[in-house]
Amino acid sequence: MSDAEPGSGGDADRRAPADDPPTDADRDAAARGGLYALAARATTEPDSELHEALASGALDRECRRLLDRTSLDVEPPDLTTDDDRETVCARFNDLFVLGHTTVEDRTDGTIDAEGPSVSLYESGYRPEASWNDVNLDLARAYDYFGVEVDTERRENHDHYRLELEFAGYLCRREAAVDADAARARLDFLDRHLALLSEGVADALDGEPGTGYYGELADFCRDLVAADTDDLADRLEGE
Repeated sequence: MSDAEPGSGGDADRRAPADDPPTDADRDAAARGGLYALAARATTEPDSELHEALASGALDRECRRLLDRTSLDVEPPDLTTDDDRETVCARFNDLFVLGHTTVEDRTDGTIDAEGPSVSLYESGYRPEASWNDVNLDLARAYDYFGVEVDTERRENHDHYRLELEFAGYLCRREAAVDADAARARLDFLDRHLALLSEGVADALDGEPGTGYYGELADFCRDLVAADTDDLADRLEGE
């Protein structure tokens, strides 16, 4: 996303608080933002840098460090791998990218084409809502906070990585004492990211050999649930 892209890392939003918050910032909220950004980064086909972080244990250590700085009661995932990069990339594509084609009638070549085993799009888990309604609602939320989807990524607004990035962006705004950010995050988690994180985790539970992606999906579901409950308790108390 751009000025943009909530939680995108190096080219983060110019209006977003810096990754290293000021001394008067809410460090718990900043750490939660770091966790969402880390999860977004990890929910990708790994480049050489991400694979090295997985293989060396650096990503796992960073996740545990950030989690320790929050008040959330969530079990840390095992974000490591012994597989080479090609194997992890193949696993990512098998789970999230490649569809399945089955020949239905060998006499005329009729086929049945399906999408990937696990959808990374919220609309795939919202049978009661249209694709347009889900993405339009998200587009309005992104626009309200002055961020937008990077067109070079060619991803819809309801992609898992973008929603994780947006949650992290709202955490960083809260860390910089933005009074509206916490309530906005609670609403966003409740209406969007909670549904998506549960859907992805449940879908991966039914797949063999998910590697660290299964651990990551379970962690994201638990992180979103714990963050949602904590926000609800705090804001209802106010």
